[in-house]
Amino acid sequence: MDEIQIKFKMQGAIDSLRQDMSGIRTGRATPALVENIVVDAYGGTSKLRILELSSISAPDPQSLLITPWDKTVIGDIKKAIELSNIGLNPMIQGDALRIALPPLTQEDREKYVKLLHQKLEGGKIQVRQLRQDGMHEIKKAFENKTVNEDERELQEKNLQKTTDDFMSLIDEVGKIKEQELRGN
Repeated sequence: MDEIQIKFKMQGAIDSLRQDMSGIRTGRATPALVENIVVDAYGGTSKLRILELSSISAPDPQSLLITPWDKTVIGDIKKAIELSNIGLNPMIQGDALRIALPPLTQEDREKYVKLLHQKLEGGKIQVRQLRQDGMHEIKKAFENKTVNEDERELQEKNLQKTTDDFMSLIDEVGKIKEQELRGN
């Protein structure tokens, strides 16, 4: 595994983490809160994300508007949101669903900060695993005599620096999200 491959995979872990974090409420309405909820649509014959079934907008900071392209799935979307356990209560208004977001309590904020830290640790574990895989590849190349001692040390040093950079990025992204959650 070369350095470019490892950086690409680590960036993938960061991107996945960011997407995962976007579903954590910060007190402001954002389509990311509901867009990846899976809906059993059309009598349970199709499993689609809300994003694939409708347009989602935030007309103001405290509400979401979900407008399905096929009006027959509006009840399925409502049910999926209710079953997702994210604390949102959608109401059908004509051909759309409106979700009013209640203000976050301090208890809610702390719960979401705890969830954020779990997701951040998951991202760090992914990056550490990729570093371990890279170190294993470097060791194998050294044992097979395709790299010498100096090259091995340089590759290990570069891999550790890349890992440290991505760990710092995870911390930075987490710090920003935590500030949003705490309302700072």
